[in-house]
Amino acid sequence: MNQTNKTPVLYSFRRCPFAMRARLVLAICGVACELREVALRDKPPQMLALSSKGEVPVLLLGDGEVLDESRAIMFWALRQNDPQNWLESFHEWGDAEMLDVFDNAFKHNLDRYKYATRYNAEPIKHRHVCESILTDLEQTLREGWLAGAQAGLLDVAVLPFVRQFRIAAPAWFDDELDLPNVKAWLARFLEWQTFEAVMQKYTSWQTGDTPILFNPKLD
Repeated sequence: MNQTNKTPVLYSFRRCPFAMRARLVLAICGVACELREVALRDKPPQMLALSSKGEVPVLLLGDGEVLDESRAIMFWALRQNDPQNWLESFHEWGDAEMLDVFDNAFKHNLDRYKYATRYNAEPIKHRHVCESILTDLEQTLREGWLAGAQAGLLDVAVLPFVRQFRIAAPAWFDDELDLPNVKAWLARFLEWQTFEAVMQKYTSWQTGDTPILFNPKLD
């Protein structure tokens, strides 16, 4: 793919938690890219040619390299520009282990809780696993974010999945889940100006559309 010296191209879907966290880190790092919003039922052949997985996010770099994992996109962006020193603190605090828990156990059980019919699963059983993982974080969140007073890489990497967990049963999450720090953490995230900036709605991209530059201006 001949892409040398061009603006990176990001294939994304607004509500996908993997795409969400990729956009968040790109925005924090000030890495501009051309945004192509994907309709999941009508995936553009250009994206499928780059990644046969057919999943967002996919980032086509200026030199033609393709990143089709959100983790790879996040760490690539931070290597370009890390204004809040997220990489060093992430490794210093051993956050990779917790990120693995969310990307594997939490996501696995979240899918079977939220889409129980699709997976022929027992939703409450899987909800309990997710709740247990969040319970382990409850006391850690006394300062507001996992990273302390300010959001860090682990926060933006896992909160899109906590958001999905709430969406599966909002009344239960808001009224019955006895994790006040977790609920305040999610509320803080949903009201965060950076989150709002990356959740702008776009129409699905079609070949020939005027390019949309994704480069949110953050305070």
